[in-house]
Amino acid sequence: MSAPHTMTLDQVIDTTRYPLTDPENPEALAVLERAHRELGELGCTVLPDFIRSEYRQILEQECSAIAPRAHFDVETVNVYNIEIDPALPEHHPGRTTFQRGNAFVARDRVPKGALISRLYSHREFQRFIARCFGLGRLHELADPLSGLVLNVVEPGMEHPWHFDTNEFTVSMLTRQAQSGGDFEYCPNIRTPQDEHFGDVRDVIEGRGRHLVRRLPLRPGDLQLFKGRYSLHRVSPVRGEHARHSAIFAYSERPGVIGSVSRTRQLFGRVLPEHLAAEGQSVRGDRLLD
Repeated sequence: MSAPHTMTLDQVIDTTRYPLTDPENPEALAVLERAHRELGELGCTVLPDFIRSEYRQILEQECSAIAPRAHFDVETVNVYNIEIDPALPEHHPGRTTFQRGNAFVARDRVPKGALISRLYSHREFQRFIARCFGLGRLHELADPLSGLVLNVVEPGMEHPWHFDTNEFTVSMLTRQAQSGGDFEYCPNIRTPQDEHFGDVRDVIEGRGRHLVRRLPLRPGDLQLFKGRYSLHRVSPVRGEHARHSAIFAYSERPGVIGSVSRTRQLFGRVLPEHLAAEGQSVRGDRLLD
């Protein structure tokens, strides 16, 4: 079972509830107002039942079929996904490590005809996402491996506490874990000017539960998230099958390509495009990562 090649947004997305192509529609204006408010206050908003119910089984089946193509590797990481530096102060949160056991299917291993591929590249979908974030335009990443990926968390594994390198993330759960696999986050725990190391340390050492929100997600929900400023994780997955989620990565700038070190960490390989772009990226802040 797969998505028909004549797929339209009206077929796949509940466009009555989310009128992507009619931004002046009262329903669309209400969606955008809520997205702006929640992203500003909480750094996160969820559009429930974004995918119509009759397409959720296709979504799950297609992603389950490509999940074995993921690069699996258990790594020792910290919340900043940087090298563990023994020169850091004794109580610095960057000295605390976790075992990262989630895996990623790279973009070049996701079929172009898959529903998530066609959504990712759809101009109306992109324009809608940009409006939700209050941005003029979004660009697909030029990175041949990142941009669109499938995140796979097998039973017994987790995606531990971390920050994203990009300011915003768009994701969609395609298969729930039988147990566990909860998305947890700390809204705006840091700012472009202040790392708030004390709060970050409290969360990762278990003393900051008052800073943590747990977000219920179901397959077909669309999640918009400012992951650069909100510490977040997927808790350990339990049961007999993996948790799958599609990650749609865009940028305000064209031509964005990931670093060699981060690309190799996530996908186990790099391509000539990564080597050619190394050292050319410019960060918009001075956060650790």
